[in-house]
Amino acid sequence: MFTIGDFARHGRVSVRMLRHYDATGLLRPAHVDPATGYRSYSAAQLSRLNRIIALKELGFTLQQVRDIVDDKVGTEELRGMLRLRRAELEATVAATAARLAQVEARLRSIESEGHMPTNDVVIKTLPAVRVAELTATAAGFEPQDIGPVITPLYDELFRRLDAAGITPTGPGVAYYEDAPEGGGAVTVHAAVQVSAPLREGEDLRILDLPSVDRAATIVHRGPMDAVVPTAQALAHWIDGNGYRSAGYPREINLECPENRDEWVTELQAPVVQV
Repeated sequence: MFTIGDFARHGRVSVRMLRHYDATGLLRPAHVDPATGYRSYSAAQLSRLNRIIALKELGFTLQQVRDIVDDKVGTEELRGMLRLRRAELEATVAATAARLAQVEARLRSIESEGHMPTNDVVIKTLPAVRVAELTATAAGFEPQDIGPVITPLYDELFRRLDAAGITPTGPGVAYYEDAPEGGGAVTVHAAVQVSAPLREGEDLRILDLPSVDRAATIVHRGPMDAVVPTAQALAHWIDGNGYRSAGYPREINLECPENRDEWVTELQAPVVQV
């Protein structure tokens, strides 16, 4: 028989851990002195301890470990548990690799520019959102093409919402798509979040924008006619971090004070991994 200290040394665990295993019923001592409370363990218990340690290192919970070592889990079920654990570890490795790529991209940016970039890009899942919108066509996607189209669209949108008795419930959402006529023309959607029934009509349309599984997002501060450097920083990040753009970015108007230099807009570009 081993004292708890000797057994801990042979098993390469701490005495505190053995006491925890005893308290949870995972590994009871072979004998407990009724007078002193001293725990004693047998050499045969080392094999159970080794199985417990091995299963814990695989990432199983203590309850799962208990079921396995107590033979409450059949071979097929254990195989399934191991396959699930493998999938979880593979997902963790992929997420770590993605973060490593982001760190390397930041390092490259610092080495090339001599300073830490101030534009932080975050990958998000975008939930579905209900919006009211008006649309028009712009000759291109450059700020000088979009600005003269979208500004009067928003003025008219808010006028029609007020006439319909509909109050916006969230920020403005501008989004874009290639116009049917082609030639680089862009369909401009000037939208704002609302809580109102779906509606189709030439005067006003209310619809649900679908969710986006993965979007690379960046915050632009200042007027939208100066958005190009921010948009290019976002495009550079997407290209350098193993993603591919999957469409025009949405523009979420987080703050729109009278002074346009103080505007805050989030660009949300749908992306897929490559």
